[in-house]
Amino acid sequence: MSYEVIALLMFSSMMLMLLTGQRVFAAIGFIAVVAALALWGEGGSEMGFSAAMKLMKWYPLLTLPLFVYMGYMLSESGIADDLYQMFHVWMGPLNGGLAIGTVLLMVAVSAMNGLSVAGMAIGASIALPELLRRGYDKIMVTGVIQAGSSLGILVPPSVVLVLYGMIARQPVGQLWLAGVFPGLMMAGLFILYIVVRCWFQPQLGPALAEQERNIPFAQKLRLLRAGILPLLIFFCMTGLFLMGVTSLVESSAVGAVTATLAALIKGRLNYTVMEATLRKTLGISCMFMWIILAALCFGAVFDGLGAVKAIEGFFIGQLALGPWEVLILMQLSFLLMGTFLDDTAMLVIVAPLYVPLVDALGFNLIWYGVLYTITCQIAYMTPPFGYNLFLMRAMAPPEIGLKDIYVSIIPFVFVMMLALALVMLFPQIALWLPGQHYGY
Repeated sequence: MSYEVIALLMFSSMMLMLLTGQRVFAAIGFIAVVAALALWGEGGSEMGFSAAMKLMKWYPLLTLPLFVYMGYMLSESGIADDLYQMFHVWMGPLNGGLAIGTVLLMVAVSAMNGLSVAGMAIGASIALPELLRRGYDKIMVTGVIQAGSSLGILVPPSVVLVLYGMIARQPVGQLWLAGVFPGLMMAGLFILYIVVRCWFQPQLGPALAEQERNIPFAQKLRLLRAGILPLLIFFCMTGLFLMGVTSLVESSAVGAVTATLAALIKGRLNYTVMEATLRKTLGISCMFMWIILAALCFGAVFDGLGAVKAIEGFFIGQLALGPWEVLILMQLSFLLMGTFLDDTAMLVIVAPLYVPLVDALGFNLIWYGVLYTITCQIAYMTPPFGYNLFLMRAMAPPEIGLKDIYVSIIPFVFVMMLALALVMLFPQIALWLPGQHYGY
């Protein structure tokens, strides 16, 4: 049996196991171990052990549980609620102002969390009921919350970029900085869409009633204090890292400590909050650890087969495609897989194939990490099985049906595709900031 057929058999077997509903790490790890033992005998058992040791020795992985802890601490202690109240008062007088405030809230949550699920939970539980109560169109606001929550996997500290850095062997600090401007650009495009749409159709996002706007200016200024703690947390975490005072892992520890202190200062740090935060942090961190371990083992088997060279020869040699044509095909394959897989599964399945190929084609792997993440954001919201669609269905009130959720994301998917095209056409959107900081 040729190596190409073995690689195809491994890939198809893994996809079949995933479609049967098996856990991602179990399906990938099982196929990797069986293939290693079948191909190399007893010596193949060393592959899994080697992958585990490689994982345990990867020091930046310590950032993963610390950032997850920080995000859940801010969410469970209610600091995000205070932020939304601030945006509500300051942005409410505009048509679509509360929707704009929701996007800004999502950016703030993303800068403190790194997971889209936290943004979705905060948006669906805090923002969505308020928006519906004030007469906002249910389809538009559902799309706003889904699109805004997807920013969590692009704006630093993105957990997805940490996983990509692990698998692609790229510096996480550079990946985070590369995600800053694309993430802010995408948030700006969302806001622009809301402004334009509500300008022509003000009934979709009515401004606050006159009596609700008559708040003394002094009270408005007091509400701004809700933004001070998150800004301090972000500065202590990211600012100190950019100034070179802390390392990547140290900055994640600073973020976790400052989030805990913020909850304490607010008087919201109690046993219930701490238990919920620790339980969720442990669950998410262990899940990611198992997935990375399975991915490394699967990638080692693929690399041993020479499957990457075979795919490179097929695209460039047999099909005679240029580098950009191959890259576009990769992005399209991500979008297709995103209809039935989450971002982590996609990364684990194709990273062992695509990352070496992208490098061989001469593209920057930091830039490609941003492209992958934006494509994941689009895939998150693509029917029939987009991850965010089901999260929203689980959290939305009864009056928002599955059809409303599917329809709501259409304009935002087009906005995201525009952002993806801009980053592809102008790589410096992603590469300028890490280039300035790291001097390359």
